[in-house]
Amino acid sequence: MPVNLKGRSFLTLKDFTPEEIRYLLDLSHNLKAKKRAGIKGNLLDHKNIVLIFDKASTRTRCAFETACWDEGGNVTFLTNSQMGKKESVEDTAKVLGRMYDGIQYRGFSQQLVEDLAKYSGIPVWNGLTDDDHPTQILADLMTIEEHVHKPLNKVKMVYCGDARNNMGNALMIGSAKMGMHFVALAPKELWPNEQLTTEMKKVAEQTGGKIEFFTIEQADQALTGADVLYTDVWVSMGEEAKFEERIKQLEKYRVTMDFVKKTGNPDVIFLHCLPSFHDLETEVGRDIYKKYGLKEMEVADEVFRSRHSKVFDEAENRLHTIKAVMVATIGDL
Repeated sequence: MPVNLKGRSFLTLKDFTPEEIRYLLDLSHNLKAKKRAGIKGNLLDHKNIVLIFDKASTRTRCAFETACWDEGGNVTFLTNSQMGKKESVEDTAKVLGRMYDGIQYRGFSQQLVEDLAKYSGIPVWNGLTDDDHPTQILADLMTIEEHVHKPLNKVKMVYCGDARNNMGNALMIGSAKMGMHFVALAPKELWPNEQLTTEMKKVAEQTGGKIEFFTIEQADQALTGADVLYTDVWVSMGEEAKFEERIKQLEKYRVTMDFVKKTGNPDVIFLHCLPSFHDLETEVGRDIYKKYGLKEMEVADEVFRSRHSKVFDEAENRLHTIKAVMVATIGDL
């Protein structure tokens, strides 16, 4: 059956079938080839989108804006709106739905992005919430397909660190949907919540995927045979007061060359959604070094800069996958 996503919101990959995700990935590869060939598109001609950011952004904002312009659309970056202050989310959504073809939201609450979709009457795209990060996962899957020469349902991905954050959740969801072998290498207190884990294990049973959890004492078993090593910052946006606690919990989970060697795979790739604290070239990195003596946090600089690292291909692929989501849901295909 042909895939048609016209008019759909993109809030979480839980809402999409493996076939629909496959369609978005294939469209992403095609749009990337189109851009590389220098072909100016018109699939979003006369379409208007609005971007709402309650959290800071580099890749998400730039990807949405550039993707829209590439295909002939127009963008409003909305700042200092009345939403949640003098005007309810419901009322704001109804106003924006009268003026725009699509809304992107990046912030804290998953419920807020769901409310925008409920009340606006137009597609809403989740640019990141505390619970999920679905556009990032599309970019991750696309990058894996470019650099791991086997189908996704044969790929083993090991996520190291804080597995109960939005990236741990979203990677588990995406892996389950696509039949991948997902491993979380994390302290037990930072494993994903039981409800989501149970739900995704049921999905994995249908797709042939596998979901496992290990602590650092079982690192050898967790890492053996990995095709992808993935990590994220130890402290998510909004949790900055927890640096000391997270450092104590996660210092042993830093992705190092020892982790790379333990995979036994000379072609294992390293991914990170960015930004990354792999050196002292950031204000936060220097502050952490001053307070705790750490020159690198979630990943060793040696790994980040190695041939295994595909983080900048991954960052570029945010553009192509976000473009695919917009084109599929509001574009003229």
